[in-house]
Amino acid sequence: MTIELDHAPSPEMHHSHRDVTGGWLRPAVFGAMDGLVSNFALIAGVVGATGAGKGAVVAGFAGLVAGACSMAAGEYTSVKSQTELMRAEIAVERAELARNPEGERAELAALYRSRGLEPELADQVAAGLSADPEQALRVHVREELGVDPDDLPSPMLAAASSFVAFALGALVPLVPFLFGASGLTVALVLSVLGLFGFGAAVAQMTARPWWLGGMRQLALGVGAAAITFGIGNLLGVAVS
Repeated sequence: MTIELDHAPSPEMHHSHRDVTGGWLRPAVFGAMDGLVSNFALIAGVVGATGAGKGAVVAGFAGLVAGACSMAAGEYTSVKSQTELMRAEIAVERAELARNPEGERAELAALYRSRGLEPELADQVAAGLSADPEQALRVHVREELGVDPDDLPSPMLAAASSFVAFALGALVPLVPFLFGASGLTVALVLSVLGLFGFGAAVAQMTARPWWLGGMRQLALGVGAAAITFGIGNLLGVAVS
């Protein structure tokens, strides 16, 4: 006689998630797009006003260095300020937990009741989580502030991502002039390919249609460059 025993299924990890809180993707995307678009627009404006040549190379390098430094400084200051604000609010929550632990436990129980738990179960969950002050702090911060106190964004990572991405993007329209290009044609082709390709790559990362992301970024970049080239051309005519 064979006896079969039922075994409870063991928990399995069916999927994993990418890191969406590291603070690098937004500045990298923004930096690369801004670098490519702004530097192509700058070079196009200079070419429209004075023609291609040394002026386009100087303007392109100046735009690359100044833009990359500015983007990095801006991202660092922005993320640093945001992180400092988060830490200040976490300190407020820590002080409130120390001052009024029962009130904070009741607040947590009320939150879980509002999400559908039975009152008794909500009280039990809140009491269990509140037994450890550090665990209670993490739960309150996540629930009330919407941030993970153990995974705050890094200002240095945001600044470095922005700097590198801007410089790489700004280099795309500059490369042809480093090899003696006499017009905007090659720079335009490279910039169009860069805009579309990077927009498509970002769309793939965010689970959107690649062609939609590519065309959207292409339209924005070409529009900005066309406006700048037109203004530069008008200025060149006015000066001459």
